[in-house]
This record gives sequence, structure tokens and C-alpha cells, in this order.
Amino acid sequence: MAQEEKRSGRKRWIFISIFALVVAIALTLLTPWKSRHLSSHPQPAQNYSDALRLVELLRSEEPQGMDPLSRTQLMTHGKKTDRAIILVHGYTSDPQQFQEFGTRLYTLGYNVLIAPLPHHGLADRMSDAHALLTAKELAAYADRTVDIGQGLGNKVVMMGISAGGVTTAWAAQNRNDIDLAVIISPAVGFKQIPTPLTAAAMNIYTILPDVLEWWDPVLKEKVLPAHASPRYSRHALAQILRLGFVVQKDAALKPPAAKKMVVVFNANDLMINNEMTMKIVNIWKAHHASLSTSEFEAGLKLPHDIIDPAQPDQKIDVVYPRLLELIRL
Repeated sequence: MAQEEKRSGRKRWIFISIFALVVAIALTLLTPWKSRHLSSHPQPAQNYSDALRLVELLRSEEPQGMDPLSRTQLMTHGKKTDRAIILVHGYTSDPQQFQEFGTRLYTLGYNVLIAPLPHHGLADRMSDAHALLTAKELAAYADRTVDIGQGLGNKVVMMGISAGGVTTAWAAQNRNDIDLAVIISPAVGFKQIPTPLTAAAMNIYTILPDVLEWWDPVLKEKVLPAHASPRYSRHALAQILRLGFVVQKDAALKPPAAKKMVVVFNANDLMINNEMTMKIVNIWKAHHASLSTSEFEAGLKLPHDIIDPAQPDQKIDVVYPRLLELIRL
């Protein structure tokens, strides 16, 4: 009897140990790794001339092989205007995504800055350089473009979509010199990944060897728009998610710094997990931030990229007027 009790007790402890190990591994995977605070380092332009100097510095740091149309674009009225806007494109896209919308803003009197994200804008759209993208680089990009914006306008607006939306959300959380942040379909989560498993997916993608996959496995390199990369990197997507978790974690600790924010949803978005975005929105609302939301209804059947006129099924005749209305200060 004593021997049986010992064996039973040993089995029980083995089971408890295995169960505890499984729980520990699960909790580790479900907790976002490397989501600690990414500090902002503001060095705002002191005047218009200083902003031009910073723009030229950005251009000088762009790599060889850039598409001329994808280099840093500055649409300027030759002086500091009442309003300036920073437009932040999405992952694997480039400044051409916002060219048409930026031109419309320019005609309305804005100074407009559209800078390529790190490792983006190369003439060779099959380049895998974008796979090197990191959350830290996106935060630094946000700081640098907002710094420039301070010398371009008395009021500064920042608008970004997808990865650019996450970048804008980070800036809104950290920079108190943004008058309005417009965050469009931020890639803080992906629709194919259940919300509770987003952190786990990010963690796993981070430690596995990187894989570049086609955005469209059928069209492959023929997918439009022609100026964007037809492939994405799992590591880069994990880094974009990481920045989203950084924003969520920071938002839980303190209110956003931007004076005003608008979060734009696309109910028909087949790529972005809107539930993950709402988690951040609700945290910001709990701080009583100056925040509003807007949604393009599902019936419009808009694609994820609602900005680029070169996207198939685009409806900029619907999208642009509504976005222009949202950025009125």
C-alpha cells in the first residue's frame, strides 16, 4: 500500500510539474516580448529654414537605388504655413501612396511632408530590404518627421495608414506638439490572427527564421500598385505588431500626448483586426483624451489601402472628402 501511495504521489507531482510547465510556456507566449517603452527624443525644428535642413538630411540618408518618385517629398509654399501635415504610408508601400491626397492638401494651403519609411521606396520592388524594418526605427522616424513638421506649420497634423497608422499612434502617445493625429486602420493586429493570440504570433514570428510571402499568391509580382513591394516579411510584420503593443502598454500608464486624435476604421478591412485597435481606443478614452472615431461602413466595400488611387477597387471620391473633413482644425 505504501509503495502504491508513493507511486501515486510521484505521478501526481509529475503531472503537476508538466501542467505548470505548459502553463508557464503558454503565459510566456501570450505575453508580448520586447514591448517595453520606446522613448521619444524630440528635437523640433526651430523655424522654416531649420525644417528644410532636416528634410535635406533625410534625403541624404536615403539608400542608393531609390525610386525618384519614392524619395522624401516636400510640397511647400516657400514659408511656414498655418498648417502642415505629415503623411505616413503603409508597410511595403512608399510616398506615392499619399501623393494624390497630399497634392490636394497642398492646394488647400498645407505644407506637406511625405517621407519613406525606413528600408522602403527602392526602385527594385522585389528587394527584401523592407524585411529589416524594426519598431525602434519606426519610432525614430516618427520623431524625425514630427520635428520637421514643427518648422513647416504653426499647427501640425500627422496622418498614417496601416503600419503608418501604428507609427502615428506611437507619435500621438509621445509627442505633445502634434495638434491632430489621424490614425487610419492601424496594423496593431491582423484579422487572420485571433485577438488573444496576437502576442503569441508576434513572439513566434520573431524567433523563427524570416519568410517573405506574396501579398497575393496568385498575382505574385503582378499585383498592384506597381510601385509597392509585392511581398511581405514575417519579421517586419512582427516588428509592426511590437510597436502596437508598445503603444498599448504606454497608453495604460499615461494619457496620450497629442492634443487631439481621430481613429479611422474600415469595417470592410480584410487585413486589420479592428478589435485590437479598439482596445487602444478604449484605454485612451479612459484617460478622457480628446479622441473621436470615424468608420467607413462595410457597404462601401473598401480595400485595406483606402488611400492609393492605384489600388484596384479604389473609391477615393468617397474616401478623400471624408478624410479632409476629419482633419479640419
